[in-house]
Amino acid sequence: MNSFDLVLFDFDGTMAHTAHDMINALNMLLSQHDKPAVAYKDLRAHVSNGTPALLRHGFGCGPGDPEFEPLRDEFLEIYQRHLCIDTVLYPGFDALLARLDDTGIAWGIVTNKPEHLTRQIVAHLGIASRVACIVGGDTLKQRKPDPEPVTHACKLAGSAPEKSVYIGDSWRDIEAGRRAGLTTVGVSYGYIPPDDDPQQWGADIVIHAVEDIAGMLWNNRATGR
Repeated sequence: MNSFDLVLFDFDGTMAHTAHDMINALNMLLSQHDKPAVAYKDLRAHVSNGTPALLRHGFGCGPGDPEFEPLRDEFLEIYQRHLCIDTVLYPGFDALLARLDDTGIAWGIVTNKPEHLTRQIVAHLGIASRVACIVGGDTLKQRKPDPEPVTHACKLAGSAPEKSVYIGDSWRDIEAGRRAGLTTVGVSYGYIPPDDDPQQWGADIVIHAVEDIAGMLWNNRATGR
């Protein structure tokens, strides 16, 4: 592996466990529309696909359907009011971020979640003063899997793509990172549908636990391919 100056993370399902709050917000919206709730166990794997996936499972609609945008606005309003009830960093991330800080490696976030919501959660988690950059799904016109959000994050942090790594729990993270010229790491512990295989995403490495990230960065012993 290379020596890295910058580590970029996807947020939902990679860095933070946000599924409970997102699914609870969807169930509040479903209740308002007199529709049955969805079970956490049935939807957790789809959270990394964002609001479109949640609304597709709850209401059977997606982008392009006339009811999608109004429902999306309602969902985001509810979610913002219940943003940090159960959301936490994944176990081991506190130690990982502290080690990055101690060794002078900058870290940032590239997510398709709206930037203002991401910043609110990051502040709630107590790590806002330490993050080098946050690029959300509405920061630019482009969203992952387009590489521009990842490229923009590198520019904000002052790091060259070849000295940076992007870590995520979805194929779109890996595609965006690869096209931007970064080393890419897929994580199998995130929100991954059962019919999806991280080994097929084309990542440079696939790892299976937060602790493996440190092994990849400092010891070159990641457990993956």
